[in-house]
Amino acid sequence: MRTLLIAGNWKLNPTTAEAAALLADGVKQGLGSATDVHVALAPPFVFLTKVDQVLEGSPIGLAAQDLYWENNGAFTGEVSGPMLVDVGCTHVIIGHSERRHGQGETSGQVNAKLKAALAAKLIPIVCIGETKDERLAEKTEEVLLEQLVGSLAGLSPEEMAGVVLAYEPVWAIGTGLTASPEQAQAVHAFIRNWLTQTFGAATAGRVVVQYGGSVKPDNAAELLGQPDIDGALVGGAALKAGDFLGIIKAGQDVMARGK
Repeated sequence: MRTLLIAGNWKLNPTTAEAAALLADGVKQGLGSATDVHVALAPPFVFLTKVDQVLEGSPIGLAAQDLYWENNGAFTGEVSGPMLVDVGCTHVIIGHSERRHGQGETSGQVNAKLKAALAAKLIPIVCIGETKDERLAEKTEEVLLEQLVGSLAGLSPEEMAGVVLAYEPVWAIGTGLTASPEQAQAVHAFIRNWLTQTFGAATAGRVVVQYGGSVKPDNAAELLGQPDIDGALVGGAALKAGDFLGIIKAGQDVMARGK
């Protein structure tokens, strides 16, 4: 049985280190020592050290929102895997739609970053997803296939088993729109089937595939209860400790029912 992973992507929030510490502490205190659901927080780079200090002694993982594929050198503005490990990171988000579509990041670049993350012993959360136009044109599977093949190229089954995937329909990120549980499950089943065909059933059965896209406490239980949805990559709702803890609680309830 795969353990659910609930990760909070804070994006370009909050504004101060003090606010970041308060938010992280709110999640830490609310979660306590529970480990029945895996949890990670992804603050902006500048708050990683502060949040790591706050999370000390808790089971909550620390995630970066990106990394570069080189370890060092003349790459102004970039951050490497070894640097992230040094400040306490356990996870890293790669290929978020806001980077693929907003920054022009390609699946080839995502693949290079993924291999750098694995080399640094970070747990990568690799994001894939289609736009509204692509879904309306019934190209969801075509788009996801390109992203899966390009982003995960060259991985062994053993390496793939340590990768987290996050399906985030671009049309549902920050819009208030959410894929129905049935829509989300259908896509997750497609992803799981591709993993089985590409890496084998044993590996496919181990890979955590999150859903992301306007996940909230009131829709989390139904989404997380789907057979191939293994957690959530949470945006806006992760900026309020109470809302984020509500999503975690939904995941804990799902796990307690023996998913």
